[in-house]
Parts: sequence; structure tokens; C-alpha cells
Amino acid sequence: MSEQAPIHGNYHGYYLKRPPSLSEPRLQALPRGLLADAVVLDIGCNEGWITCEIAQNWNARKVVGVDIDDTLVQNAWKRRRTLWSLQEPLRVGDGELEYADEEKLRLRKKKGKRKRTPSPPRIHPTKNYFPASCEHEFGPLPIPPYQVLAALGSSSVDVGDADYDEDEGGKPKTSTSEATRVFPYNVLFRTADWTKADIVEDAQGYGVVFALSLTKWIHLNNGDAGLRTFFEKVHRVLKRGGTLVLEPQPWESYAKARRMSEALKQSYQSLVLRPSDFSGILREIGFGEPRRVVGQGPEEEANTKAGSNVGFDRPIDLYVKL
Repeated sequence: MSEQAPIHGNYHGYYLKRPPSLSEPRLQALPRGLLADAVVLDIGCNEGWITCEIAQNWNARKVVGVDIDDTLVQNAWKRRRTLWSLQEPLRVGDGELEYADEEKLRLRKKKGKRKRTPSPPRIHPTKNYFPASCEHEFGPLPIPPYQVLAALGSSSVDVGDADYDEDEGGKPKTSTSEATRVFPYNVLFRTADWTKADIVEDAQGYGVVFALSLTKWIHLNNGDAGLRTFFEKVHRVLKRGGTLVLEPQPWESYAKARRMSEALKQSYQSLVLRPSDFSGILREIGFGEPRRVVGQGPEEEANTKAGSNVGFDRPIDLYVKL
């Protein structure tokens, strides 16, 4: 797959060719709280940059990234480990749990008992706490099993509101499920053509499904019927009230993509549906009226040119399952 033309939009080095940003602008454009405590599916996750950011910074309970290209998925796992290596470490001392930054001290031992101190709903270790040169020089840090995090008592997502067990010296009650809600344990990746094959996590359903810069490739590879089938599957795996975050590419961008292969060229000639038709199809399937937000997204064709740092504003539509 990696040596072939990216006919599925599976560009390699996709994010390295984009203008640098501390946070993904498309996520910044979403309604506040949309991702909080959500189980999220990121279809066409590429090398996992957005997937990992959702898991690390946006309070998601669990994030699943899926991509058709296994090389990209392997790079996504590496991205996860890199972010873990660079974020602020958790130190476990005698009688207290703290982050390296003293301002983030949450639990302190006082008179033989732990005392709660005010804290925000979710604790975030500082990302990019260490310079990137640390990983380059020393290599990435190993990620300990989540059972270790739970055993240390540092796994509670809401540490400030944790329940305490007086019989255990005031140690906060934790569980394996709580540990898996903390980055990097709350993100994983799968290799699959999700348009045609289910993944294990689909059975539990999702609160939010992302399809960013993806519809063009599904449309060209699977035709009008395949795109509708994709939308129907998204509706099926979303829980009632869940949200589809859709960033459709404009019809004008299809013309260049079709030149990647003869199969895409032939498919292009048979397409009847246009991106302007998507909202009507989604309403027929069982979604509500779209809510449009303005998000900044990459133009694949422009950014894959050598040395290009072109970006642009592309609308993002939010569809709620009725």
C-alpha cells in the first residue's frame, strides 16, 4: 500500500507537510464539551495526530482510530508513544501523588489522612513538557501497563473528586476501567477498510464519529451506493444522540484525484451524487439537520507538493443521530 498511489487518501507524511500548530484548528472549532467523556471513532485516522490529540487533550473516554493503510496505523502507534514520552511525568512519592509541576499537586498527606484539594474536572499533564530532542537522543519512553497506573492510585480521571478508602490509609479507590480512560491508555488503532469490515469496538457503539477529508475517497472508490452504505454504517454504530463530524471535500477536488488511477477515473464518470446532496441523504438515513462550523482543514492535493505549507478553511458539518 505504501508504495502505491494514495488512492484512498492515505498520504504518508500528511501532517508533516501542514503548517505547524500546537492544536488542531478543526478540533478547536467544535462545540465545547462535544468530546468530553465520549467514545470516539476516527475513520481514516492516517498517522493518528488528531486521534491522539482527542485522547490526550479533549477529555474523551476512549478514542479508536482506523485506517486502511497498515503503515499509517503503525506510525499512529508510534505517534502515541512519542506524545507519552514528551508529556509531563507523574511522580509517585511518599504519601502523595503529584505532577512534576508543583502547581498541579492534587493530593497531599496531612495528619495521617489524604486531603482533597480543589481541582478541575480532568487532570491533564502538560504536553510537550520535554523537548523533542529528548526522544531523538534517548529514544521514546516505554509505556507501562495500565494495571501499574491503577495500582499506584493515579489512574482516576477525576482525582479531585475521587472516593477514598479509609481502611487503605486514604488511598483513592481506582479500577482498571478508570486507568484505561487516561492517555495513552484511552487510544488505540486498527487497520481495516471500515467501509467494508467491522472492527471489534463497533459493537459497543460510539458517541462521536469523525470523517474528516474522507468522503471524496470513499465516493471515488465505492461509487454513489458505497458512499450511502458508509453513511448508513456510521448511523448504525452511533448511539442515539451521537454526532457525526463530517468534513466533505468539494466536488472540484475530485477531478484531480481521479487521475491517480484508471479505476478512479472510471468511477468518477459514473458518479451522480454531489457533496451538496450529502445532507439530504443523511436526513433520509436518520440524522437531523446539519450544524455547520468553520474549521481549518488541510487541502491534500496542495499540501502533498514538496515544500508546500498551504492551508485553507473548509466547512465542517455536525449531524446528530435522531
